[in-house]
Amino acid sequence: MDHVNDEALALERRFAFLAEIDGLKAVLRQNRTIGERRRENSAEHSWHLAMFALVLGDLAPGLNMGRVVAMLLVHDIVEVDAGDVPIHGSYDAAAQALVEAEAAERIFGLLPEAQKVRYLALWREFEAVETAEARFAKALDRLQPLLLNTLTDGGTWAENGLTEVQVLARYRPVIERGVPGLWPFVEALVRRHYRDGTATA
Repeated sequence: MDHVNDEALALERRFAFLAEIDGLKAVLRQNRTIGERRRENSAEHSWHLAMFALVLGDLAPGLNMGRVVAMLLVHDIVEVDAGDVPIHGSYDAAAQALVEAEAAERIFGLLPEAQKVRYLALWREFEAVETAEARFAKALDRLQPLLLNTLTDGGTWAENGLTEVQVLARYRPVIERGVPGLWPFVEALVRRHYRDGTATA
């Protein structure tokens, strides 16, 4: 009987977590969607990144793409509590890191212990950017909004008055480190956007 009760409790905890992360759909990001030009939400962003990993995974041979996809699906879950911090905004990084760490403990803590440990580890791996999988995931996290900006009249770059030099400086190190060899193509997208205001994937 206790075994049955334990299983029921574990299921309740899993469903509580799944219900909690629905809140990610309400967290609006600065980037706009290509078609509707509305703000994308963090759930849409996470899904899009997972697709980036599936489609571009062959550019990083030898990596565990299942781990990368899992990392991308959990990396922004803390935003249910902490909100989204725009890359081009000014904020206290140390204070934000503490808020996000607390959010990770609370939200992943809804899960049964084994899953809590697993997903917390994935989230921390993404944040630390020390493994090849985390570097690849972080590069995609930087690449996705870059692509959206080139296809939405500059998007957040235009809104924040960023120059071509500033954009290249902010995006290049992370993308080049995570996906060596991809940067020339990405750089061409940025330069084309600033040259004539349009870019195509």
